[in-house]
Amino acid sequence: MRKIEYSVPEDFDGTPLYYFLRECVGVSTRIIQTLRHTPESVFVNGSESRVVDKVKADDKIEIFLPEKTEAPLLWETELSVIYEDEDLLIINKPSGVSVHPTRNHPNGTLCNAVAAYLKNKGNENFVARAVGRLDKVTSGVMVFAKNAFVASKLNGNLDKVYIALAEGVLEGEGTVNAPIYRPDINKTIRAVGEQGDEAITNWEALASFGDKTILKVKTVTGRTHQIRVHCAHIGHPLVGDEMYGAEVTDCMRRAALHCYKVKIMHPITNEEKTFAAELPDDFKKELEKSGNSLDKGELFC
Repeated sequence: MRKIEYSVPEDFDGTPLYYFLRECVGVSTRIIQTLRHTPESVFVNGSESRVVDKVKADDKIEIFLPEKTEAPLLWETELSVIYEDEDLLIINKPSGVSVHPTRNHPNGTLCNAVAAYLKNKGNENFVARAVGRLDKVTSGVMVFAKNAFVASKLNGNLDKVYIALAEGVLEGEGTVNAPIYRPDINKTIRAVGEQGDEAITNWEALASFGDKTILKVKTVTGRTHQIRVHCAHIGHPLVGDEMYGAEVTDCMRRAALHCYKVKIMHPITNEEKTFAAELPDDFKKELEKSGNSLDKGELFC
């Protein structure tokens, strides 16, 4: 069980504890309700407290975050760990692995692998929440939160940068603002259409060679398959992405998309942290076969 400690600032002198937790610390209403109904989860100056009790400036607050999420099945497989502390686990996700289990596929996902990893390390709560999903075919930086509080603070607050390899030649930079919807509820494929949800993607051409262009991509919204759909929409599907009209190559047999950098504000320490993952082998080989590559200093700027 994760213990987090705080000191009450002068601005919150005389306010109810729940108000301090919500407005100053950023604890979600749902977690506050869980704390309210969980014995020995909140202490003020060493004594158990209720969330409705008022606090004073310089009071020492301790909250013990209960974990009620049911643990997933365990999948023993090697993980490429980029960073880990008491609250975060950052993974370099391989292509071909789904992030979340489903009813039809309850095991063999990154969440199952992370659960096994944490249990083997002796973590009593071996449940970690994936923050910001990546498609099954997409590789790169994947953030996991080790408790509900950290997950809620990070949700919607990841600054991601992707590297993509698109068919055709693009120059400069641009924005694709085109809504995305799901034409068939029984299929994963998405499409652009007025009936869809708002979707905005920003891209910058890093280099072109032959009939391919390396792109740096950032999304303003987070729709399923967004980058893949938008690149196909402007006539430049990602190399290897058969679902959206591209052809596979000898090296790239999946959509050429990699989340190479994620920047966050650490929910506990308030430190800005950046995590990066090098391009996977299939991506590198696709570039190298044309005599091109990205300098690491350029890529990880």
